[in-house]
Amino acid sequence: MREVRSGGAPTVLRVVLGKRLQALRENAELSYEQAGQALDVTHATIRRMEKAEVGLKIPYVEKLLETYGVVDEGEIEGFVSLAREANQPGWWHRFRDVLPEWFSVFVSLEQEANLIRAYEPHYVPGLLQTAEYAHAALRAGMPHAAEEEIERGVALRRERQSVLEREDAPLLWVVMDETVLRRPIGGPDVMRDQITRLLEATSMPNVRLQVIPFAAGPHPAMYGPFHIFRFPVPELPDIAYCESLIGAEYFDRQDDVSAFREALDRMCAQAAPVHTTQALLGGIRKEI
Repeated sequence: MREVRSGGAPTVLRVVLGKRLQALRENAELSYEQAGQALDVTHATIRRMEKAEVGLKIPYVEKLLETYGVVDEGEIEGFVSLAREANQPGWWHRFRDVLPEWFSVFVSLEQEANLIRAYEPHYVPGLLQTAEYAHAALRAGMPHAAEEEIERGVALRRERQSVLEREDAPLLWVVMDETVLRRPIGGPDVMRDQITRLLEATSMPNVRLQVIPFAAGPHPAMYGPFHIFRFPVPELPDIAYCESLIGAEYFDRQDDVSAFREALDRMCAQAAPVHTTQALLGGIRKEI
């Protein structure tokens, strides 16, 4: 998956269907070139469909299924129906005025994952931010933005948070540095409210929060924040995400993701247990 900077941001379903098309082609022992000949397109078009870099044109999908030997009408209808659904923009498309293309992919992954693990050394993760904290954090990152743009960013963050309230909500497992809680963002009142929100989150059955105290010393991921997404569909591998000022990188190679996972596992061992984290949060809130 690697770096994403331009082009249409795929939904997770489109990624899954692309991988299914790849599996069908390989099972049929056809090359990219042979599949492309069936559609009268280049091999690059087939590659891009399988990598979810383009939308799934329904006539192309139907022809490919026929070429790959899929004859069951129910299977064909089901695949085509999913392709139509995959081509529909996600709800976050409404925020495209304030949502960079590379982050659209992140929101898509966030909405479809059943496990989200994260390490954050700077800010409270967006899914756990209060509106006031989000406003202050966005303003710090975009000092020259119009107020309307900041408010749109806050609204996007609030809507993203609804994923934690769904019936099939993912497990959110966050490891934060103590620095996150000590850095004054938005002033004392905002920070107290934010820590109260974190305390409330620790009582949610699908949220696990751990804080690495200063006393724990160095750890394997001091270079920066990252996320790992896991999905309930076998076609989609775990995906790791790293962000910079101007873009993001997405990793789905097993060796790459394993490096992130191992670092996070080590940090979890260094971090305060969940029940101790609650006491730590309460103590810091009293200090503010």
